[in-house]
Amino acid sequence: MEASIKWTDGRQFVAESGSGHAVILDGNPDNGGRNTGPRPMEMVLMGLGGCSAYDVINILVKARAKVTDCVAQLKAERADTTPAVFTSIHLHFVVTGMALKEAQVKRAVELSAEKYCSASLMLAKGGVDITHSWEIVEA
Repeated sequence: MEASIKWTDGRQFVAESGSGHAVILDGNPDNGGRNTGPRPMEMVLMGLGGCSAYDVINILVKARAKVTDCVAQLKAERADTTPAVFTSIHLHFVVTGMALKEAQVKRAVELSAEKYCSASLMLAKGGVDITHSWEIVEA
């Protein structure tokens, strides 16, 4: 896996993935940025959410659950000192579908957290306290 990050000006950068997708990263205007894109640490948080949501959907679809939507909502706390690392992250999944089973959704979230989500496992090994919750919405 590869990526490149190119400085444009101020505190703005263009990040390009090895697969050819690009996103603008920018800083807070108080720190010289123009607020034209997410902060780098927001990207880390979004990456975690995407990685875990991908797993949850993949597991449920393979189990032939009738899933119609999945939203991962994340809330993180960061250290007050430099480096301002994540200290805790909570992922809440809102899974929508038809006749979804509580045990099946719970297991999908647990498998993502404990076995499949590389981002989650990496952050947890780095000392981040990661918690999960879920709710099921009938379609």
